[in-house]
Amino acid sequence: MVLEMKVPSPGESITEVEIAEWLVQDGDYVEKDQAIAEVDSDKATLELPAEASGVITLKAEEGDAVAVGEVVCLIDTSAAKPAGDTPKKEEKEEPKPELPKQEKKEVEQPAAETQTYASGTASPAAKKVLVEKGIDPKDVKGTGKDGRITKQDAVNAVPSMGTPGSASRTSSRTKLSMLRRKVAERLVSVKNETAMLTTFNEVDMSAIFQLRDQYKEEFKSKHNVGLGFMSFFTKAVVRALEQFPAVNSMIDGKEMVSYDFCDVSIAVSGPKGLMVPVVRNAENLSFRGIEAEIKRLAIRVRDGEITVDEMTGGTFTITNGGVFGSMLSTPIINPPQSAILGMHNIVERPIVRDGAIAIAPIMYVALSYDHRIIDGKESVGFLVAVKEALENPQELLMDGNVKKALEL
Repeated sequence: MVLEMKVPSPGESITEVEIAEWLVQDGDYVEKDQAIAEVDSDKATLELPAEASGVITLKAEEGDAVAVGEVVCLIDTSAAKPAGDTPKKEEKEEPKPELPKQEKKEVEQPAAETQTYASGTASPAAKKVLVEKGIDPKDVKGTGKDGRITKQDAVNAVPSMGTPGSASRTSSRTKLSMLRRKVAERLVSVKNETAMLTTFNEVDMSAIFQLRDQYKEEFKSKHNVGLGFMSFFTKAVVRALEQFPAVNSMIDGKEMVSYDFCDVSIAVSGPKGLMVPVVRNAENLSFRGIEAEIKRLAIRVRDGEITVDEMTGGTFTITNGGVFGSMLSTPIINPPQSAILGMHNIVERPIVRDGAIAIAPIMYVALSYDHRIIDGKESVGFLVAVKEALENPQELLMDGNVKKALEL
């Protein structure tokens, strides 16, 4: 019996995927539930498991865009599992080559001439390994199909210990992944279809620094998760969203949709680029709950296991460019949301406190918002509310009881 394997639906609104990498070759015997391919949707990279055991026949090439429900491979379930690899007769009887240089040249020449868009492109798994090693994919020779860099190529790659002796002025051309193309389309549509403005403010982080210095070891020891800045910012955002509900709203045609819950999207950098997993019902989570959920989602992004459902449905986004050293930016709204808060690096700056000059850890914050639905008064008021909560977290975010808020 020959089983037709079709592309399953990765989630709502997704109509096609792209074959990022075949993990098996045509004619291989595969086991049921074995990962046979990595596929890119416009939101995430997913593994495609075999639906049955048997010999596989591939019906699509790497890089092909295939519709949901389209047949991508055939599995002959009646084929017997091979007993094992046995040496070929001709390999046993092959005489020792007399001219190794000439024969090697004849074998390698056709492979060197095969060049496609996949040549030099790292698979998702390989790209993750190369990022961790700090190696440029251009410095790795791929041994996969059409020169694609496989995970094993990345594992075997050794970082360069010096600069090449001669300058190089080469260039390469690689096809954008479906995810990156979709991100590009969405960013352009936001600029074209919204009346986006950005308002700025600064936050004295002294109070948060003091709380973290005092309680972070006890917090980590008890909850097995660090006490970071994101829980304070998420708490401050939830408080401000409750005061300014228009910021927690969206435009749907000629209607404004407002939410009585706060699903906060947190921008996380991963091997496939920037992802925005969602912390659901953040208004009901404690500091420990927020830190634990952000850690869980960040690990899933890093490991390429994040699902479409985990990145869908946020009502507001927080992005932290400060981890990369950004001093100030104008973040782009994450559609269909109406606002996004940008965090930046923390720098000691002179400020006036009680009539005197003082040095304090200052962070610039930015709120980009859709002026079609959020007025200037609401946007500025929202950002001021965030600033107030971060500068007085003990009273405004912890109800005056730090230990109870941190569950210590």
